[in-house]
Amino acid sequence: MPWKEVSTMSLREEFVRLAEQRTVSFKELCERYEISRKTGYKWLKRHASQGSGGLVDLSRRPRSFPHQLSESEEKPIIQWREQHRMWGARKIQQLLKEHAVKRVPATSTITRIFHRHGLMQVEGKVPTQNWQRFEHPVPNSLWQMDFKGPVKTLAGKAHPLTVLDDHSRFNLCLQALPNEQTPGVKDTLTNTFCRYGLPDRIAVDNGGPWGSDAEHPYTPLTVWLIRLGVSVSHSRPYHPQTLGKDERFHGTLKRELLSRRQWQDRSDLQRSLDPWREQYNWIRPHEALGLAVPGSRYKPSLRSFPEKLQPLEYPNALYVRKVQQGGAFFLQGLTLWVSKAFAGYPIGLIPTTTDGVLEVRFCHQKIALVDLRESDSSNAN
Repeated sequence: MPWKEVSTMSLREEFVRLAEQRTVSFKELCERYEISRKTGYKWLKRHASQGSGGLVDLSRRPRSFPHQLSESEEKPIIQWREQHRMWGARKIQQLLKEHAVKRVPATSTITRIFHRHGLMQVEGKVPTQNWQRFEHPVPNSLWQMDFKGPVKTLAGKAHPLTVLDDHSRFNLCLQALPNEQTPGVKDTLTNTFCRYGLPDRIAVDNGGPWGSDAEHPYTPLTVWLIRLGVSVSHSRPYHPQTLGKDERFHGTLKRELLSRRQWQDRSDLQRSLDPWREQYNWIRPHEALGLAVPGSRYKPSLRSFPEKLQPLEYPNALYVRKVQQGGAFFLQGLTLWVSKAFAGYPIGLIPTTTDGVLEVRFCHQKIALVDLRESDSSNAN
């Protein structure tokens, strides 16, 4: 993704933050952000000596409030609330602490300030639900991906594609696409992979372009992901909580941005999505993270996007067969079937602990089972 497509300042801020983590080599991180090492070191040096102001563009994240507390303790609280009407007293209190305000009021005091200034009207407040949270132990173990939308603009509909890291809640992609078709999603994911690396697994629902329905979960897009070494899992039908973190992200996006104004066209919408994404990742305290920001818990993947795909090999396979057009393959006189998305590719049949039952694999992923004991079988389950 070229730097000019989003604010230069936000990309420089993100580059510096991720470089300080030293998760991947500095050379590789510079390549992911399409800058030279000389430029990368320049931004690190400027940031170390001057802070965000050294990155040329002024940071959207204020490092101090415009009024001293001795003059008006309430003013920064009111300013944050007016800018973020969906943020409660706990979030704003956390922001005051992070900005080193000398006297941080209690949440009850902040709430009273809201009342006095008529700032308690919160539209679309989501009721608290009693569920058990689960998260993967490290970043990039699992990403959740879905579309939020469509979003109406005066020029037509836009389809924001969202990708969220399960562990950190870091938003890796928030891109308004013209449709929900494979080419645009693939290009957007390629940009995301080039910047942040590859996850171990991506969870999606059963809709297009990553599935037809629960019985036909594989498409050219999911086949491409598996070829990259990314496992793909689909949510259970009618169970949106499987992608609960991304669904919650969608709710936050709708309440804080999408429901509050209209857009001229898709580009106009994207100009609002980019700064909101930066705010979500690096400024907005997250309740599920103990009021930390998602960016503080995210680290880039150690698995880089490959320049070219490796040949398919199945060293442990009992049989290797090529999938024909329509999804058919032949084994011991039987015509068996997998998704037509695998047409033209070799698949491996791996022995299981049950005699006569073989596991069908594409790359590293199990895609079906074959029971050779059923001599009249015509399908892979």
